[in-house]
Amino acid sequence: MVTGDHDAGAAAAAEEASRLRRRSSAAAAEEEEEEEEEEERGVSIERAFEGKKVPTWREQVTGRALAVSAVLGAMFSVIVMKLNLTTGIIPSLNVSAGLLGFFFVRAWTKALQRCGALKHPFTRQENTVIQTCVVACSGIAFSDNTRKGQINWLQAQHSWDIGGVNADCLNQTGGFGSYLFAMSETIAKQSTEANDAQNIKDPKLGWMIGFLFVVSFLGLFSVVPLRKIMIIDYKLIYPSGTATAHLINSFHTPQGAKLAKKQVKTLGKFFVISFLWGFFQWFYTGGDDCGFLAFPSLGLEAYQNRFYFDFSATYVGVGMICPYLVNVSVLLGGILSWGIMWPLIEGKKGDWFPADLPSTSLHGLQGYRVIIFSFYIFSPSKLWVFIAIALILGDGLYNFFKVLARTISAFASQIRSKSSTTTLPITDGNSPTADTTQISYDDQRRTELFLKDQIPNLVAFGGYTAIAIISIITIPHIFPQLKWYYILVTYIVAPVLAFCNAYGCGLTDWSLASTYGKLAIFTIGAWAGLSHGGVLAGLAACGVMMSIVSTASDLTQDFKTGYMTLASPRSMFISQMFGTAMGCVIAPSVFWLFYKAFKDIGVPGSEYPSPNALVYRNMAILGVEGFSSLPKHCLTLCFIFFAAAIVVNLIRDLVPKKVSRFIPLPMAMAIPFYLGSYFAIDMCIGSLILFVWERINKAEADAFAPAVASGLICGDGIWTLPQSVLALAQVKPPICMKFLSRSMNSKVDAYIAKIS
Repeated sequence: MVTGDHDAGAAAAAEEASRLRRRSSAAAAEEEEEEEEEEERGVSIERAFEGKKVPTWREQVTGRALAVSAVLGAMFSVIVMKLNLTTGIIPSLNVSAGLLGFFFVRAWTKALQRCGALKHPFTRQENTVIQTCVVACSGIAFSDNTRKGQINWLQAQHSWDIGGVNADCLNQTGGFGSYLFAMSETIAKQSTEANDAQNIKDPKLGWMIGFLFVVSFLGLFSVVPLRKIMIIDYKLIYPSGTATAHLINSFHTPQGAKLAKKQVKTLGKFFVISFLWGFFQWFYTGGDDCGFLAFPSLGLEAYQNRFYFDFSATYVGVGMICPYLVNVSVLLGGILSWGIMWPLIEGKKGDWFPADLPSTSLHGLQGYRVIIFSFYIFSPSKLWVFIAIALILGDGLYNFFKVLARTISAFASQIRSKSSTTTLPITDGNSPTADTTQISYDDQRRTELFLKDQIPNLVAFGGYTAIAIISIITIPHIFPQLKWYYILVTYIVAPVLAFCNAYGCGLTDWSLASTYGKLAIFTIGAWAGLSHGGVLAGLAACGVMMSIVSTASDLTQDFKTGYMTLASPRSMFISQMFGTAMGCVIAPSVFWLFYKAFKDIGVPGSEYPSPNALVYRNMAILGVEGFSSLPKHCLTLCFIFFAAAIVVNLIRDLVPKKVSRFIPLPMAMAIPFYLGSYFAIDMCIGSLILFVWERINKAEADAFAPAVASGLICGDGIWTLPQSVLALAQVKPPICMKFLSRSMNSKVDAYIAKIS
């Protein structure tokens, strides 16, 4: 009996304990579920904007947004044009565009609010429209975008995981800094080949605007039908578009708006400093090789070999934006070329090439520079030209095939995933069969609105066909050398290449528009032949191809930004169209201002040497003439540097990241092969400033370094406008500050004493 009572009590106790455990487990599960829900609310971006109404696409494309876009687009076009015509290194200006767009419209709305006249608040969707429009406008000034997105500082500041790409800050110049200006007599005179009237077309404002209008819109229509596949079905990352969306979303939170106000104030301060510094420098440039730009800061011998600090606020700012590896790679390229190779090749004068050749002949040292420069990225005579070309092509082709292989592999994988499941793969890209219940709140909300405002496919197909017909009829009147059937073949192939470029850009953030453009140079140029204007035909075809392929990837990036900020695809498309139309007028006008104000544009050693124009022209010459005209050993050196570029890239991809970040970039190393190291020193000083700042206060540097850099770039860039006006008005600087050696100074003093 005692035993039975004991057993019964034990059973009751066990049952009670089990009941308590179940209750505890249920409570714990409920608490965990609440914590997970709370955590999701904490990390969800769209829940932070849940109470705000999403404006219609018509309300997103406002008059004030387009007005601000026009002002900022013109400003950035001037800045980009200056960078185009000096070195061709153009950092990402997306941060500046987003920041200034936010500041101007926020100031506008606050002023209206105080007057009681505010009808519509400033939204992140409107901010996205401004961002898209400004970048589209200024992008016409450099349509050749072989680049990675400039997102490092965004990741560092906000810990955003957006694909882990390593931004390279290398925007090859396009249009006015490359293929368009390469057609001019100024560039043609720098070589002895293909400089007849059949292969020359000097810039004129009318034909440049007309040409851009008939080629710049095709790329927009080519990818519109694929926007859902790219953004929703395949969930491509588009790191730059994602980073821009995060930036805009952060601006429109209370904390983000406060930080943005401080960043704009910092940008404005350094804008004024940079502008006034440019104005001060102008007073001392009253002759050739005068002023701070010709300051032999490292000695006269180093200055002769283009090693000096030229006090450029622009490139100090560029150095603060570009990653350390890019800046160090550029400096290493300058040391390798101007410090070692060119002096050695110069010593072979009379052996490798005739000693009496002019310095600009592609049969002499200039050829080596340009060709090696182009093979590494592109390259003092024909040798340096072609060594540089070797570097560019080696780096470009390696990345082309790498991105192409990755694109094909990922595309095939997506197709297989689609065939094995009927579920729309809009969750994790690594789990295409995920159930729709796993879709986050953000993705549900974004997908719903992204699919709401459709752009009819009939508009896309009809628009592409109509513009293609117009341009096939129009372009041969601008460039008689480019026959209508060349253009037709280009337009048949271009949509496929546009898709490949947009898809690859979504995976890697690399736009390979320049690679496709160079492909057009060689194929169309060789098809036309030298005697039928093949050089001009190849360059014009390059522009046609790049305009399509580049704008296609740009628009898809914008669709991704719009997807993440709940901006309508229609408003994105319209703002891109409006920005492109503005750019087709503003960019040629800005170039025309430079062209008329500064008489030595495109001349080696001048303030605006436009190095890539010579490179593109020599690539076109190479395409129609072949390798037989190269100087002695030039082709051998080209192959060496071409192979070196591929091997270095391969090593960078195979070794761990902690090792690859110390291996220089061939593309960056090639840039100073033609220009010298003066801008590399500026950029490294910018890197040094950033490095010290990060050591002292990393959080402050992450938040404000892009604003400081943008202010330095914008201030010096905008100073170019009044400088151009002064030049057109024949107002010359009053002082020439020039530096001479002691022996030369004695000769000058003796000469002055003799004539006085």
